[in-house]
Amino acid sequence: MDKPKYTISTAAKLSGISIHTLRMYEREGLIIPYKKSSNQRLYTDRDLERVKCIRHTINEDKINIEGIRRVVSLIPCWAIVKCNENSRKTCEAFNGHTKPCWMINHENNFCTGKDCRECEVYHSFGSCESIKSKLKELLT
Repeated sequence: MDKPKYTISTAAKLSGISIHTLRMYEREGLIIPYKKSSNQRLYTDRDLERVKCIRHTINEDKINIEGIRRVVSLIPCWAIVKCNENSRKTCEAFNGHTKPCWMINHENNFCTGKDCRECEVYHSFGSCESIKSKLKELLT
């Protein structure tokens, strides 16, 4: 499910959206495509599930992109990756609420140098159902 295999045009077509919209989702921090050394974007099945969730949230739940970004910024990433208290003190994801952790330039904390696309936090939220599941798991 995580193998990057779809070009941006194929991913857009499979998702029923334009290439422009897919790039906008990337700019807005809702999706992180895999990028080849040539900078060509590739998408996985999980990425397409995420896009499906985003589209559902916009079209059915009537939540705009800023709203979606604010909701995912509240994901308790520190609890998922189990970063220490020292890292939390300087972490914008822990202390802020405007961007999801994978949009933040992590300096001098637990996530410094890590690939957010490969992070458990980002992977935990591929579909709408997985978000709820992960939050329930954290509470039990």
